Amino acid sequence: MRRRTLLKYGLYRESDTVNPTDELQRLTSLVPGNEDLIRSAEHVSSSLVPEPYKQLLAHEHHMTVTMEKYHGCPVNVRVLQEASDGDVYARQIVLTRSDNDTPVQFGIVRFDFQYVPKQVRDEIESGQIPLGRVLITHNVLRHIDLGAILKITAGEGLAEALSMNVGEETYGRLATIFCNRHPAVDLLEISAPLS
Repeated sequence: MRRRTLLKYGLYRESDTVNPTDELQRLTSLVPGNEDLIRSAEHVSSSLVPEPYKQLLAHEHHMTVTMEKYHGCPVNVRVLQEASDGDVYARQIVLTRSDNDTPVQFGIVRFDFQYVPKQVRDEIESGQIPLGRVLITHNVLRHIDLGAILKITAGEGLAEALSMNVGEETYGRLATIFCNRHPAVDLLEISAPLS
């Protein structure tokens, strides 16, 4: 992963490399109660990720669009927890299928709103539309930097959020979204288990 220099509120500026384990810990610690979220996580090369997880995670596109394409329907967002401090907003979410409300993705997002218009901030904070869809709709100049792919063993928190078993394995990713050429969003995105 590229290295980023720590700025205020746990945000980073890009430089060389970041340890995926440290980044995962930093993101999961943003929202209280995540101590039992993940039992273990292992950084894996994208070339070793099995399908269909590889096509879902090993790319530099919005997960909203990728999940909708894979599952063949729009996805809805359900905000589980959120916190804000000035321009910095963090939330823990689940994306669900619009046709049957089945969880398809768990996520933790940290967004520095100073790089986007107020209307974008307001829509994201409303919790009604997935983040990727808001950025696409408002044509925010963006680039997604895939940081790392993780093989994840679910703890109680993740198992509950994604309707999976404690100890079951799935895959996720760490990524950064650059908005208007600034590293504005850090993400943890974990796919629900797929057969």
